[in-house]
Amino acid sequence: MRPRLLLTITSIFLLTFTMFGQDVESERAKKREIEEQIKLIDSQIKANNDKKQENLQTLRLTRKKIEARKELIRSIDNQIKSYDLSIKQKNNEIEQLNRRLDTLTSYYEKLIYNSYKVRDTKIWFLYLLSSKDISQGLRRWSYLKSISETAREQAARIRDTKYEIQIETEKLKSLRLASLDAKKERELEYTLLTKEEKSVNNTIARLNKKEKQMKKELNKKKKEVERLNRQIEQILAAATKKAKSENKPADVKLSKEFGENKGKLPRPVKGVVTEPFGQNYHPVFKNIKMPFNNGINISCDKDSKVKSVFNGVVKQILVMPGYNQCVLVQHGEYFTFYCKLKMVNVKSGDKISTGDVIGIVDTDEESGNGELHFQLWKGTQKQNPEHWLSKK
Repeated sequence: MRPRLLLTITSIFLLTFTMFGQDVESERAKKREIEEQIKLIDSQIKANNDKKQENLQTLRLTRKKIEARKELIRSIDNQIKSYDLSIKQKNNEIEQLNRRLDTLTSYYEKLIYNSYKVRDTKIWFLYLLSSKDISQGLRRWSYLKSISETAREQAARIRDTKYEIQIETEKLKSLRLASLDAKKERELEYTLLTKEEKSVNNTIARLNKKEKQMKKELNKKKKEVERLNRQIEQILAAATKKAKSENKPADVKLSKEFGENKGKLPRPVKGVVTEPFGQNYHPVFKNIKMPFNNGINISCDKDSKVKSVFNGVVKQILVMPGYNQCVLVQHGEYFTFYCKLKMVNVKSGDKISTGDVIGIVDTDEESGNGELHFQLWKGTQKQNPEHWLSKK
């Protein structure tokens, strides 16, 4: 094989293997992230189970775990595809090496045969003496001398190729084992998924029996949410109107910095989003709309610390039925709102920095977990906090 062609093929193989390694590592990192999320959800569900009650929070958390489990299975499927593609490529490499070995061996056999024919020294001399002239004699001498050298070089190439085949075969074996392990893991995750889906259906069946009680609680919650939404909208409208009348524009630099951090803001608390932004439906009674969620609800560990997502000024602290203590923080033209706190560490007018503890989350009596209600606004325009917060 020509050196340039060999170098090109080797480069392609190395590039393919590097890309495969990057793909697998990316999926592994994603998989670890999902597994951490499932672990966190499990701890939340355990706190619920310790209360010995069937409740909506358990249902929401189990559904979140099902979503995460499905995503985990998709990630494993991607890993399996990468392994299978690499196995196919590795088989092709080994096949090409075997063809190369066959060619080298065939050529080597011919060299050995020619070397065998002229093995007797007398034959060498006769062959040289029968030359027509000195020039032909030198050519014949060079040929006879090169046979043994070429044979040695060819034998070395054969040994190198056999060793390369051995190395690639070991790599192929490792890939097959990794693919097999991934397929076993997928089977296990699918079994767990089926079990969790069955658990959700059983929970819904039991909660359906409490329809009267649950609808009564829902009506109460609707009033609390509507009251909170009205209060926040009034506060923000008043703040915006006052700033305009006093000709005091929001801190432009802070606003710009906040806006540039979209998708990178730290999470106010470590937990699981159980009620997303926007219009949601009741987790049991699918035909019933829940009040529009101007923020997100994050289920977290009991007594979790709630932290500021960015530098700002504490604008107001208020108490709302169903939401306990709430803290409004201004970040230039942006506002963040932290609700369901049992303890507040700040006061109105305080300047705070990213990561400062605002307070301690309240404990939900029904589930035993903490739950934070978090909102984010740009002026009087509500924003989906999940678009602003970091995924980690």
